[in-house]
Amino acid sequence: MTSIHAEVSIYYWIGFFIFVLAMLSLDLMVFQKKTHEIKFKEAFGWTVFWISLALLFNLLVLYQFGSQKALEFITAYLIEESLSVDNLFVFLMIFSYFAVPKNLEHRVLFWGILGAIIMRGIFIAAGTALVKRFDWTLYIFGVLLLYASIKMFFHNESEVHPERNPVIKLFSKFFPSVREYHGSKFLICKEGRLFATPLLLVLVTIESSDIIFAVDSIPAVLSISHDPFIVFTSNIFAVLGLRALFFCISGMLNIFSRLKEGVAFILLFVGTKMLINKFVHISTGLSLSVITITLILAIVASIIENKLKGEENAG
Repeated sequence: MTSIHAEVSIYYWIGFFIFVLAMLSLDLMVFQKKTHEIKFKEAFGWTVFWISLALLFNLLVLYQFGSQKALEFITAYLIEESLSVDNLFVFLMIFSYFAVPKNLEHRVLFWGILGAIIMRGIFIAAGTALVKRFDWTLYIFGVLLLYASIKMFFHNESEVHPERNPVIKLFSKFFPSVREYHGSKFLICKEGRLFATPLLLVLVTIESSDIIFAVDSIPAVLSISHDPFIVFTSNIFAVLGLRALFFCISGMLNIFSRLKEGVAFILLFVGTKMLINKFVHISTGLSLSVITITLILAIVASIIENKLKGEENAG
C-alpha cells in the first residue's frame, strides 16, 4: 500500500512540474512574445484565470486526497495570496526607484517569478524536512512570524534603497553595468565585455527581496500543512498568479490602505498558532475562517477610510 501511494505521489509531482513548465513556456513564447504594457483589463483576465486554475486544482486535491488536504490547500493558498500583497508594494517601489518602463515590467516579473519558483522549492524542501525531523523548529518559525507581524504593524516602509542591498552591492562589485536601458535586454556586449543593464539590476533586486518574503511565507504555510506537495503547490500557484495580480491592483493599492494591517494580523495569528499548537489545537477550518474574515474586514475598513477621506477633502 505504501509503495502505491509513493508511486502516485511521484506522478503527481511530475505532473505538476510539467504543468508549471507548460504555463511558463506558453507565457514566454505566446503571451509575452511581443513586449507591451499590461493594462487592467488584460491583468484582470489573467488574475481570474490563475485563481480559477488554483480552485480547479483544489477540486483535484479533494477528489484524490480528501477534504482535509483540500482544506489545507485552499487555506495555504489564501495565506500566500494575502502575503503577496506586501510583495506588490515592494515591487512598485523597486520599479519606481529604477524608473522601469511600463512595457518592460512584465518581462522582469516573468523571470523574477521563475527564480522565485526555484528558491521556494529549495526553501520548502528544507522547511518540511526540518519540521519532520526536528518538530521544535516550529517554535522558531512561530517566533519569526510574530516578529514579522510586529515589524509590519509598526514599520511603514515608504522607500526602497537597492544600493543598500548586500546582494546588489556584491553583484555591482563583480559585474559592470550601464546606466541606460537597452530595450528588453538584461545584458549587452560593449567593447568586447559584458555589461548588465538596469533591467538586470531590477531582476536581482526582486529576486533578493523574494528571499526575504519566503522567510515569512514558507513558515506561515507550514503552520497549516506539513505535506510538501500541499505546501509547494499552494505556494507556486500564488507565485504564478502574482504577476497578473500586480498589474491588476497596482493602480489600486492606495485604495486598500488597511490590507497591510490585515496581513500583519494573519502573520500574528499563524505565528501564535505554531507556538500554542502542542497545547491548543486550532483546526484548519477555523484558520481558514479567521484568515478570510480578516481579509474582508481589512478591505471594508480600507473602503470606509477612503470614503471618509474623500468626504473630508470635499468638505
